[in-house]
Amino acid sequence: MAAQMTRTNVAARTVAGKPAAVARTRLVARAAATQTIKRAEVPLALEEGPMPLNTYNNKNPFKAKIVSVERIVGPKATGETCNIVIETEGKIPFWEGQSYGVIPPGTKVNSRGKEVPHGVRLYSIASSRYGDSFDGKTTTLCVRRATYWDPEMGKDDPAKKGICSNFLCDAEPGTEVVMTGPTGKILLMPEATNSVLICVATGTGIAPFRSFWRRCFFEDVPNWKFNGLLWVFMGVANSDAKLYDDEMAQIAATFPDQFRLDYALSREQQNKRGGKMYIQDKVEEYADEVFGLLNDGAHMYFCGLKGMMPGILEMLERVATEKGLNFEEFVEKLKHNNQWHVEVY
Repeated sequence: MAAQMTRTNVAARTVAGKPAAVARTRLVARAAATQTIKRAEVPLALEEGPMPLNTYNNKNPFKAKIVSVERIVGPKATGETCNIVIETEGKIPFWEGQSYGVIPPGTKVNSRGKEVPHGVRLYSIASSRYGDSFDGKTTTLCVRRATYWDPEMGKDDPAKKGICSNFLCDAEPGTEVVMTGPTGKILLMPEATNSVLICVATGTGIAPFRSFWRRCFFEDVPNWKFNGLLWVFMGVANSDAKLYDDEMAQIAATFPDQFRLDYALSREQQNKRGGKMYIQDKVEEYADEVFGLLNDGAHMYFCGLKGMMPGILEMLERVATEKGLNFEEFVEKLKHNNQWHVEVY
């Protein structure tokens, strides 16, 4: 059965030395029901040793190179998001759920009037420790280009654009990237491979959860076999703004008993009250099941813009109250058991 085309990815930049360094179009096919994932062999040395942490810092950064930059949203998406593959030669290893720092080129004038280098910007890592090529030599970032629309100008104000995100989204293959890290312990995966992972993301907050599903479903790690459940709640504005939907469709086709995906499309769907469908509304649809899984030991992760959390917490507290639970005590118990993981920005 032919695969169904779901969106167009444009402006892909390929590795230096290969054709089509200019913008081009690539059609991404949604995995058909019969399509399956063949797990890739990986170098098991990366399973050994303690968790890497702060291997490099702004005084002693790591210099990597861009492999490719690819726009991964459709033409009607709200903003531009890119999948950025970076060559590290395996010299700045990490674990799933961690972040890298990127120091953009150039300088700024600080509050004292002194010219100084730009500061570190943190980005959640969007690949497993083995990278998208499964050899441990690359890493991947999911970056939304930060722009500012000036209503008086009637266009984006280039003076107010995000320095680092625009540097990364505009980078060509071979561009040097100055990096720090890895950092972070909050979003690490649990040791138990039969865990239930409930992952709630808005926008590029999907990045660490992509690192989860790459490890769980795309890689053949003999001493680490995931046999739990990965449940993704993804909030974006519309269908064109979906991120990595092709990969998740492929997982759902291959591992239907271990993977679930629910979208909250705020500009296309309505919640049960007739308003826009935000991420908290979609989670609320499954509140009984989510609370039941948490009571049974599931881990719940949140990643995205910090503005997502008030609505989510209000909804969870309302549901908890309806169930006769003290919400503060419920969350404190989850935190104590290391089942509650929040990283917002």
